Amino acid sequence: MLIKGLKRTSLIEYPGKISAVVFVGGCNFRCAYCYNPDLVMRPEELPTIEEDSVLSFLRDRIGLLDAVCITGGEPTLQPDLADFLREVKSMGFATKLETNGSRPRALEALLGEGLLDLISMDLKAPLRLEGYARVTPNISPGDFEGVRESFELLRASDANAEFVTTAVPGLVGEAEIMEIARSIGRSKPYVIQQFKPGKCLDPSYSGLEPYPEEVLRGFAERAGAVARCSLRGLPQREAKAARRIG
Repeated sequence: MLIKGLKRTSLIEYPGKISAVVFVGGCNFRCAYCYNPDLVMRPEELPTIEEDSVLSFLRDRIGLLDAVCITGGEPTLQPDLADFLREVKSMGFATKLETNGSRPRALEALLGEGLLDLISMDLKAPLRLEGYARVTPNISPGDFEGVRESFELLRASDANAEFVTTAVPGLVGEAEIMEIARSIGRSKPYVIQQFKPGKCLDPSYSGLEPYPEEVLRGFAERAGAVARCSLRGLPQREAKAARRIG
């Protein structure tokens, strides 16, 4: 795989587990608020970490780590993702995949082989092409249909999966979150994630003020009436106390 980053230890990436996080380069979306713009736009300019060295690191952490999370970029664009996951599973680690959902056949194959213990699928906006195009303007109709298909696949399956929406002022607010929550219902957990300014793909979002916590909590409370809703990305002292709503 085209591995561009490795976070050796995370206490928050996989709920309830100590994990390593693998970052792959390349993405087919261009989300305005993306906080990994180099992974998306210029992966060839970033140092590549040899897959064998990552696997060697993981072998040395058997018994110390519980899980491996794969994110990006968009991991399902990697042609050898399944091979990497097989190696990781053979070491006894749980696996988590973060995906935009645009490659439903890849998800279906990975699930069919039992290679994924947790899937976190981003829902950028309500499942309408025009809504998605506001967030990721380069999206093709084919990729959008892939998102819809992955959504239906995960919603109807027994897979351990969650749907995640980043609340971005000016792009995704209460109306959008409520529409998404209604589409999910109580089939799978729905996570509302706080936007964090920084080095964003669209520089106009880099200094954008995120929603205040009380506003985000209001979104979650109202969405919790129709979905199994929780919050993510709050300051650590608040995150410990954040309760599941709905």
